[in-house]
Amino acid sequence: MTRSAKLATLPLSFAGRTALGIGKRIGGKSAEIVAQEIQQRTADQIFKVLGELKGGAMKLGQALSIFEAALPAEIAGPYRATLTKLQDAAPPLPASVVHRVLAEQLGDDWRENFLSFDDRPTAAASIGQVHRATWHDGRAVAVKVQYPGAGKALLSDFNQLARLGKLFGVLLPGLDIKPLLGELRDRVAEELDYFNEAEAQHAFATEFADDPDFHVPDVIAVNEQVLVTEWLDGTPLSRVITESDKAERDRAGLLLVRFLFCSPARVGMLHADPHPGNFRITPDGRLGVLDFGAVNRLPDGYPPMFGTLTRIFNQGDMDSVVEGLRNEGFIRDHITIDPDALRGFLAPYVEPTRVEEFTFSREWLQRQAATVADLRPTNVVRHLNLPPSYMLIHRVHAAGIGVLCQLGTTARFRDEVITWVPGFADEPGPGPQPEPVATG
Repeated sequence: MTRSAKLATLPLSFAGRTALGIGKRIGGKSAEIVAQEIQQRTADQIFKVLGELKGGAMKLGQALSIFEAALPAEIAGPYRATLTKLQDAAPPLPASVVHRVLAEQLGDDWRENFLSFDDRPTAAASIGQVHRATWHDGRAVAVKVQYPGAGKALLSDFNQLARLGKLFGVLLPGLDIKPLLGELRDRVAEELDYFNEAEAQHAFATEFADDPDFHVPDVIAVNEQVLVTEWLDGTPLSRVITESDKAERDRAGLLLVRFLFCSPARVGMLHADPHPGNFRITPDGRLGVLDFGAVNRLPDGYPPMFGTLTRIFNQGDMDSVVEGLRNEGFIRDHITIDPDALRGFLAPYVEPTRVEEFTFSREWLQRQAATVADLRPTNVVRHLNLPPSYMLIHRVHAAGIGVLCQLGTTARFRDEVITWVPGFADEPGPGPQPEPVATG
């Protein structure tokens, strides 16, 4: 069956769903139960479609899975569990296809590299899927196999997005879309390069070796479409979100923020794909981190502009904030911004840096999402730009906030900003490191 045929036949037609609903109601089921069953089937079908498409569509699904926290409960409820699946897995490739890729990449004798190899993937996402195996020296390893044609599929999805550039220009007149799309295409191409990913992961693993808070499995072997790393045991962050108690979720959220903020200073890179499927809480309580295909290389550390302008905002000098954002390209020269409107838009996002302790919640995110989605001409967000050099940082900020709201984390986030974000505190650069929180 072709992909288009699958798309055409998966969701039930409106008439079919209505007839099915009437039939079940006659059989004694309430309208509410029937509606829930229909919503669940639809959610499962969406999950299956997004998984089979892989590529950019799967990445879109993972992004949606993070921001389901921004949806009202009556909308998100039926789809929450299904969207959460996208954080960990997609429908897998057949074993025969995986074997073919391994033979092409490692030779017909590829099995000699392993004492054992599990044909069932432990995780499957947008570009590749992961299999558990035992390396020839006895170490447990994760074998990441890139989907055949993943590059072509991703770039095709990107080209479809690029065609919407003029539409973005109409909706968001302050956004310079052309260079942003060029940067996005370059980053997409980078994610397909397993050699780049291996270099980044090894750098993180080396820096965080024996760290009390974090664990990054090191790289063992790499080829164009196969990446072999140490195996990482632990509880996926998606399960922490749904199953753990408040204390565990608070600690997980604080560790996530600390990892994202400290990495530019310690490694010169920022992990740029912070969806829950890429994180584990290890048996010893540390935050385990996976998937370094998307990283933002920041050899000079975290940009001081963010810390400086956040501090100035908290001090109330909006004219300087506007000037600073304009100098960095967030406000284009021909665009006029109302400082009071900008203050109202930014205040909620700056709030976690103004208080000793802050709680991220779904309700808080829903209020922020409603503001961003308001595309009336008077909404200041329509007149802001996103410079290409800040694209991945913005992606991390947005996705990280989504995960924190899913966790409902309460923690001392301001301490992490003071410690790791240059320009926020009076003294330049990172201050003394906070006490480890992994076993707190």
